[in-house]
Amino acid sequence: MAKLVNARDLKSLGGNPLQVRFLPRALALLALATVASTAAAQQPRGHLFIVGGGTQSDSLVARFVELAGGRGRARIAVVPMASGEAQESGDEKAAQLRDFGADAFVLLVTRAQAESAATAHQLDNVTGIWFTGGDQTRLPPILQGTATLRAMQARYRAGAVVGGTSAGAAVLSDSMLTGNQHPPGDTLGYYGDEFPTIARGVIEVVPGLGFVSGVIVDQHFVRRERLNRLLAVVLERPTLLGAGIDESTALEIGPDGTWTVRGAGAVVVYDARRARLTASGRPLGAVNVRLHLLPAGTTFDPGNGRISLPR
Repeated sequence: MAKLVNARDLKSLGGNPLQVRFLPRALALLALATVASTAAAQQPRGHLFIVGGGTQSDSLVARFVELAGGRGRARIAVVPMASGEAQESGDEKAAQLRDFGADAFVLLVTRAQAESAATAHQLDNVTGIWFTGGDQTRLPPILQGTATLRAMQARYRAGAVVGGTSAGAAVLSDSMLTGNQHPPGDTLGYYGDEFPTIARGVIEVVPGLGFVSGVIVDQHFVRRERLNRLLAVVLERPTLLGAGIDESTALEIGPDGTWTVRGAGAVVVYDARRARLTASGRPLGAVNVRLHLLPAGTTFDPGNGRISLPR
């Protein structure tokens, strides 16, 4: 154990007693600097590109490739296991990305393959990762806790862009909507009554792949009328921002955490972080829930709430 040195001892050793008075402050500043440095090192250097489903315009695809390094430099892994026709879905997306100048390949794996170091090493030099649509509940059982998911997260921290559409969007956050509700119902959302209540314990939420925290993503949001679903989830979990992304629309999250909306539609944000909620066991209710409708061209800082709408 290190021995503390008092002023008399320090003077006998030829030191300056005045320095002792400032030693605790200096150590505290050093500790804060170390914490800040560690936090900066852990901050991802990559982008997220979260698409709400539907048709992706050329400008959205081009933007994803640009974030991955651009034409001739982007190397992108397409992860299609959410799809019921995974190989076909993966091949189609990889071909589209190649048309925009990327070197794209399909990473279609089982749980056993995802656990292997050989599969993880296929991601060593990728600059982008894309999750296709389908059913998001298919992805976590294959990837969670595997060497392959750790490699994906490492590439994101190192600067790769990670994106996905529809199911591939929902799975990116650490809390994930499954699409299931209690009691079971039709969740396609074209008729206006598929999520008829805003109540506790109605919407199923499970762990996602964890590329972004503090946010829960809903997709096809305006087109499929999913406002009740996301609001119920956010009121039950008020530390989470709800991001409802419409079809043909992307939510881009930069390394500094700033959101930018791109594409044809909008992102709806529910923010209950400062809301006053009814007590557990009472009917779900809240006051001071903030709602933002963010069209393409909007930037949003979820840390300070600052929004810049397009002019």
